[in-house]
Amino acid sequence: MAQQPDLRHVDVRYVAALARLALTDAEVAQFQGELDAILGYVAQLGELDLDGVEPMTQAMPRCDVMRDDVVEPSLDRAAVLANAPAVVNESYLRVPAVLEEASGR
Repeated sequence: MAQQPDLRHVDVRYVAALARLALTDAEVAQFQGELDAILGYVAQLGELDLDGVEPMTQAMPRCDVMRDDVVEPSLDRAAVLANAPAVVNESYLRVPAVLEEASGR
């Protein structure tokens, strides 16, 4: 098993810089205390004897919720285009833009 890094203390300013967050001194003080508490708890978990415990990815067994892949009839193209608010070249639906163009490009 790989050597685990020492995570008893991680500087909040370092994490904020990675996330590109600007924090006030008050926020740094608050979040540093919260992060230290979280890392302390993680350190306690690291002290547990886990011999004989199988690794797992989920706490509960996962049941497959996927349905069978069955070919079914599609919607009628003419009916879809007839109900569309806007059509281009009698072939495509025109939908409202949801993303803005980036400025400065």
